[in-house]
Order: sequence, then C-alpha cells, then structure tokens
Amino acid sequence: MNGVVTASGETIEPFGRSLFERASERALSRVGVVDVGSNSIRMVVFDGAARSPAYFYNEKVMAGLGQGLATTGMLNPDGAQRGMTALKRFAALAEGMGIKPLTCVATAAVREAKDGPAFRKAVEKETGLKLWVIDGEEEARLSAQGVLLGWPEARGLVCDIGGNSMELAEVADGKVGKRISTPLGPFRLQQVKGGEAGLRDHIRKVMENAADKMGRGHDQIYLVGGSWRAIARLDMLRTDYPMTVLHEYRMTPEAAIDTVKWIAGKTIPEMRAATGISQSRMELVPLASQVLKQLVESLKPKSLAVSSYGIREGLLYEQMPAGLRSRDPLIEAARFAERQMARMPGFGKKLYQFLQPLFAKVPPERDRLIRAACLLHDTTWRTHPDYRADACFDNVTRANMAALSHPERVFLGLSLLHRYKNSRSNSPMAPLFALLSEEEMRDAEVLGKAMRFGAMFSVKDPAEAGTLKVLPKKGQLELRLTKIGSALMGEVAEARFRALASALGLEPVVTQD
Repeated sequence: MNGVVTASGETIEPFGRSLFERASERALSRVGVVDVGSNSIRMVVFDGAARSPAYFYNEKVMAGLGQGLATTGMLNPDGAQRGMTALKRFAALAEGMGIKPLTCVATAAVREAKDGPAFRKAVEKETGLKLWVIDGEEEARLSAQGVLLGWPEARGLVCDIGGNSMELAEVADGKVGKRISTPLGPFRLQQVKGGEAGLRDHIRKVMENAADKMGRGHDQIYLVGGSWRAIARLDMLRTDYPMTVLHEYRMTPEAAIDTVKWIAGKTIPEMRAATGISQSRMELVPLASQVLKQLVESLKPKSLAVSSYGIREGLLYEQMPAGLRSRDPLIEAARFAERQMARMPGFGKKLYQFLQPLFAKVPPERDRLIRAACLLHDTTWRTHPDYRADACFDNVTRANMAALSHPERVFLGLSLLHRYKNSRSNSPMAPLFALLSEEEMRDAEVLGKAMRFGAMFSVKDPAEAGTLKVLPKKGQLELRLTKIGSALMGEVAEARFRALASALGLEPVVTQD
C-alpha cells in the first residue's frame, strides 16, 4: 500500500502486509474496515471472493462528528460521545469475529477539528483502535478506488460527498488521476452566511473552481456518499422506478435537476415517510441537492451513476495485485456463489461451453452475462420448487454484485427464471421487465431455456452426451447425440430441447453419431 504520509513524515500503512499474498487468502479473505466520517461511522466486514467480496457484516451509526465544525472548529461533543460508543462496539465485534487488524480511517471531521488529535488518542486508549487520519486527496483516491472495485471500466469523475467535504477524482483505464477536495459538505454549508442567495453563490463559486481544475463534459460522474444515495432513492420514488437497488442506478442530468426541484417542494417528514431514510440523513438532503444541481450545471456530465462503493471498498482494492484487479467482479462473484451453493460446482463452465454454438456471435458484454448465468444456474436448488423460478430472479436482481447495470440484472434474473420455468406469465417480477426491450426479453428466454435443457441433459458434462449446432439456412437446431447421449435423451429432455428450438424459431433435429 502507498500509505499515508503524516505531517511528521511518518508513513502509515493501515493493512501492513498484503492480504492477498497467498492463493488461499485471495480466494477467501475476511477483512474489517471502519470509516469514521463527518456524519456517519460505519463498520464493514468483507468476506468471500476477493475480487467481488460479500458484506459479511455492515453497521452504521449517524454520529454527526462534524456537525458545527465550521463554526466551532471542534468536533460535535454529542457526536464524539456517540462515535466513541460506536467504536467501542465495533472493536468488540471485530474481536468476536476474529478480525485483526480492524482498519479505521478518519476523514474531514477528525482531520480538521482542533480536538481531532485528542479524539484519536482517546479512541486508541479506550478501544485499542488506531484511527488513520487521511487528507482530502487521499480520501478522493480511496473513494475512486472503491468505484474501480465495482466498475473496472469506470471512466469519468468520482464525486464523494461527506458531511464536511466533497472530493473529486478522475478515473480511467483502471487508474486514479488528479483529485481535489472541496468544502461542499452539507455540515459546512450550514454555516455559510448570506441566506439562500449567499449559499447559492458560494456553491457556484466553489463548483466552478472545481470544474476548472477537473474539466467539464465527462461522460460519467460516479456519485459516492450517503447524501447522493438518498437523493437517488428520492429520484426512484419520483419516477416510480421499479427497482430499489441503488448501486449502478443511473440518472440523466435533466432528471437530477427535476428531482432537486421536486425535493424543494417536499417536507422532510414527507420524504422520510416515503423512503424510510433516517432523520439525520434526510436533514442534509436539501443542501446536498443544491450541490448536485450546481455540479450538473458546472461540470456538465452526460450521465450520473450512483455507487454504493467508496472508501471502505477502496481500502480493499488497494491490496489487490494487478492480476486480481483485472478480473471481472461479476464472474468472480458468480464463481464463488457456484462453489458455495451449487450441487455440482464446476458444471457451470461445462454448461457454458456446451451452449456456445447458440451464442457464438454475441458481443462481449452479452457473453459475460451468459457466463454468469451458467455459473449461477443451480445456486437456488434448495428453494421450494414452486418458488424457485421467482427466487432466483429475486436473488440476482437484489444481489450485492458489482459490474452489473440494472438492465443487466434483470436480463440475468429473467434468464434464470426461464431456466426453471417456461413461461413468465403472471410473474410477480413483471414490473422489472420494463427495464428490458422485447428483444432482450426474448434473448433472456432463449438463454434460460438453453440452460433448462443443458442442465438436465447430462449429469457430468453435456458435451459427453452430444453437441449443438445451429443450421440457419435450413432453419434447424441440430442435436447430435453420442452413445451416452442416446441413453440420456428421454421424454423430458426431448420436451426441453423442443422448447429451446421453438424459442429460437428453429426446427429441432436430433441425430446420432
């Protein structure tokens, strides 16, 4: 790890040695991280596939450490007390889980408060936890790395809003470029004088200066931070969006400004009642929405994307060797799920290879979804048969997986639904189908019916039983059986093969070697 250089010249490396030095650690690593922010303090324990870890434990306390900091120069006393209580609990939880070390990173509030060093010493004395205080540029870099963990192909600007600051960082080609920190956190904005006009002018000047430094017209701005996620949730509510997963939720600049206007006409109790967002978080939304409006007007992005990944994930990404970083998070997560939950781990790859003739000409972005579907095709087998189709759809569309857009989630879920069920009529998941085109729904059905046939055609390896071939000029789907395949081709297999051919609009033809 590059480490953090303090004012005294000390280089701090929170993790020490790399967590991924040995293959066994790369495959399964449990890592605890605490992010001590200006508004919230959160503990996350990662577990599972190293490239696409699951959240083994996740707890947040809205301590409000930085409330009033801009006026007093000191940490909020009530917030410091709540923060200490939370950190004592987190230290005890980490000990109970056997997590050593528990890495704790503190940002703007502890960094800027006069009593920040005293708070840091008190935390170490009472809990044994060391708070690694990072500067604004390092905060921006780690947040950007968190985005790269979820979006390996991310290109544009990462914008991380906290209670007392807002960071911007460039990302492209798997790397973090220039970065800055600005005083646009809602807590700090509460102290700006001059009324509404003074506040708007202040935000505009700071944002225009940021735009001069970071550039305008980026294709994508990745929004990191609880205030952005709250606004995105309100945008979903305003537009009656059918999904509630915030990660990779997209907004056009025009939609974002419409939502800002919509927020201005609502009361905090109204918005809380509709979304369940906490009081302390919602109180910051009106100010954050004004920052978002100016961000859109000054930086002129083509699109906005919400990221649930930030500093905590960035600390984990920091430890990954280049080879691990280059892997597809979706495929790694699917592999891990297959290894943990499928009846025959390893069969998914064989199924994918068997079905290749049907999908030989698909683009790479579709091929990865087909790979993931084959790896996941048997991971809900323990669910009651009456609910299996909907359960696998629900699992995928709500799963904490990265590098998967909302339409891609629905495509993957629909293909797995059809792996267990021929028809999607009367499905309770139907509202989500609106995120796909008719062609995409048809393609998902074809993939599902292909897996439905291939998964039961052979127990060990479908390639040992036969091969598939598309004959477009004849309008046929040919299945050439081996000797083993002839014995396996019973009534159910025949029916599923016919259903697959019908979905493709082809005539089923069965031949034998």
